[in-house]
Amino acid sequence: MTTQSVLQFFERFPTDDACLEHLWTVRYGDQTECPKCEKPSKFHRVKKRPVYECAWCAHQISPMAGTPFAKSRTPLQKWFYAMYLFTTTRHGVSAKELQRQLSVTYKTAWRIGHEIRKYMGEVDGNAPLGGAGVDVEVDETLIGGSVKGKGQGYKGNKTCVVGMLERNGELVTKVVSARDKVSMKGVILSNVLPGSTIQTDEFGGYKDIDQSGYNHVKVNHKLGEYATKDGAGVNGIEAFWAQLKRGINGTHVHVSRKHLPKYLGEFEFRYNLRKRPDLMLPALLQAF
Repeated sequence: MTTQSVLQFFERFPTDDACLEHLWTVRYGDQTECPKCEKPSKFHRVKKRPVYECAWCAHQISPMAGTPFAKSRTPLQKWFYAMYLFTTTRHGVSAKELQRQLSVTYKTAWRIGHEIRKYMGEVDGNAPLGGAGVDVEVDETLIGGSVKGKGQGYKGNKTCVVGMLERNGELVTKVVSARDKVSMKGVILSNVLPGSTIQTDEFGGYKDIDQSGYNHVKVNHKLGEYATKDGAGVNGIEAFWAQLKRGINGTHVHVSRKHLPKYLGEFEFRYNLRKRPDLMLPALLQAF
């Protein structure tokens, strides 16, 4: 399955009114109960305003309330097109690219990008992974910053991210405060169900995780081992790290620790729908 073309997108959403109508239909349907008069009512569009009005009491509802577009002066079609851009790329969309594509200021483009990333993370969700007999790859990586010497420690000013990938299933990523045993155990307990088979490398932070209700299989990269005879390993999650870092370094150059979770949510969303890219935009357009 392939994503829709730019022409197909603009045929579906040619105007702001078409985008607003879609938003109303998705959120409220043809008929809804009025929150003021509590009567089943057909709401009609108010002329020259992006709101709908109750046929009984004239109470008005904005379909943009509670969405990333709320209180935004940017045309709704530009927001929809920005979401289209985010779902048709592998390595993300920079604020400068949004500025060029949408003809908005850099400040507006930056805000749109971050709101969409946050929304993608919310739509993707973080349901617990694994379960009895299910394999879950777990690995950590360091992103951003720099390490200039042993005196600053291995982590330096980098940010540690832990990834958990269920075999043939979903991916979850989390920023952790430290690259140590306590942090690794905490993030695994919070996101992987007991009974799962945890597959890791030889990093000492995963030591004794089998004492917390998991099976634990390790591969030793230092000895040149990248998969066991049974196929266990962390090659899947390491492939995601490579894609994530190519996206950050090639598209964004630098991502701050403060905003990194939003970028992780964006890449996680696309990764989890990588086999059905045609569902990415519909998922965002239906989740309001």
